Amino acid sequence: MSFNIALSGISSAQKDLDVTSNNVANVRTTGFKGSRAEFADVYANSIFSGSDQQTGNGSATAKVAQQFSQGTLNFTQNSLDMAISGNGFFATSSSIADQDFTYTRAGAFKLNDDSYIVNNQGRFLQGFPVDRQSGATQSTSLAASGPIRIPDSAGAPSATENQFQSFNLDARAPGVDTANPFNPEDPTTYTSSTSTTIYDSLGESHVMTTYYVKRNPGDVGGEENVWDVYNTIDGQMVDTTPEQGYTGAPSYEPSPADTVTSQRVVFDDSGSPAPVAGEYNLDNNTFPPATVSLQGVLSNGADDTQDIQIFYRDRLDQGGDTAPTQFASDFSVNLLEQDGTTVGRLTNVDIAEDGLISASYSNGDVQYLGKVAMVRFANDQGLTQLGDSSWAESQSSGIATSGEANSGVFGTIESSALENSNVDLTKELVDLISAQRNFQANSRALEINNGLQQNILQIR
Repeated sequence: MSFNIALSGISSAQKDLDVTSNNVANVRTTGFKGSRAEFADVYANSIFSGSDQQTGNGSATAKVAQQFSQGTLNFTQNSLDMAISGNGFFATSSSIADQDFTYTRAGAFKLNDDSYIVNNQGRFLQGFPVDRQSGATQSTSLAASGPIRIPDSAGAPSATENQFQSFNLDARAPGVDTANPFNPEDPTTYTSSTSTTIYDSLGESHVMTTYYVKRNPGDVGGEENVWDVYNTIDGQMVDTTPEQGYTGAPSYEPSPADTVTSQRVVFDDSGSPAPVAGEYNLDNNTFPPATVSLQGVLSNGADDTQDIQIFYRDRLDQGGDTAPTQFASDFSVNLLEQDGTTVGRLTNVDIAEDGLISASYSNGDVQYLGKVAMVRFANDQGLTQLGDSSWAESQSSGIATSGEANSGVFGTIESSALENSNVDLTKELVDLISAQRNFQANSRALEINNGLQQNILQIR
């Protein structure tokens, strides 16, 4: 009996050494959770023997239990690296359509050759579907989750349809004589200018330049604060047609030397947009919009019937609060923006604390691609260990419950970070010494038992 007791002690000490050595070996393994060898005494008794006279029968390994305490975070330069601060696991699958999930805390993710987010074993990170524009989650069911793909380009190009501008024209600027017709290549024929980039139906960019020409009162019927607005596309002059046009008998005529149509704008003595009787009324306290035609300008096969409407205000301003001004200060552009995009190339990936993944593209487009799925279990220690810092669901763990990060009992996701092993190396080294001493002590007990047996065998 004593042999078996000593042997059980040696076996338990060996198991303790194995577990501790495995912890030490994985002290630098991302997402690793250290284990603890738990032992129980072995005791046997029968109804025919007195329990107060029985000794134990040694020890046995009751369980090698993993400890799911939080590991420290190591911040990296990879935006796809993720660490969970708090409760929860990442869910991964072996293929795109696979529903046999495994779970991990190791967040060293990257893109595969099809632009899907995968881990080092090529398993696909699971995410909840979201609305591409708002990022609203459509479902938090694990069955509805799927691999997350980050495309390297964003959508088809869209042609520019609207431009919004607001500016201050210098009231002190001298007027340009109408005898000196507008020429975009001659700075003496205009007062100020500004440019913006527009896009045609194929997504090719073009430079649209707006020129502001102050007129002498004597050339426009004695009127003060009169300006003509011209536009060019890639240096080619184009017609600028006011929405309301010249419908009445104007108090002044556009210059007969003009080779293209322009829009005439007038300011009052306070520097604000002014209506002109018989010509136009203000549109929400600002100048009426104008239309620029690209007819005959494009030669790359794009739609040459494209028109661009110019609004003299912010796109959200319906009351004229961002209208142009004419003050005695230097020319300045307060607002200049337009719609339309070219094909965008991926420039950045951002992952929020709630796991929402957004991709930014070179055309200014931002798309929400998914939300990282989080999973928890009633009993983490009941999970089946698979290696590669991953686990599988079991009866002991309970079923997987999915949800969003940074909500309820789920932890937050730290982007550009990895969770280190939760192994305390100092403690493990002390445990290693202790396990070694236990092994030596049980070996000594076995040696003594062997000596006693030899003594008995030598009795005559």
